[in-house]
Amino acid sequence: MIKVTRLNGKAFMLNALYIETIESFPDTTITLTTGTKYVVLDPIDEVNRRIIEFYQSVQLLANPHIRGEEDEK
Repeated sequence: MIKVTRLNGKAFMLNALYIETIESFPDTTITLTTGTKYVVLDPIDEVNRRIIEFYQSVQLLANPHIRGEEDEK
């Protein structure tokens, strides 16, 4: 889960596993795989950083093949 902030200033947690796209129009719009959209105050780069941090915390990026490495060391 990642923490993001709605335009009204209220923070909420979002399951990063369901994020399909993140766009900036200039507000950051997060679209989930369900089609639900959230417009948030957080900059796109910050949301991306939080997603990567979340994936690392659940060891989703621990697999070298997912990271793009060919040979496991």
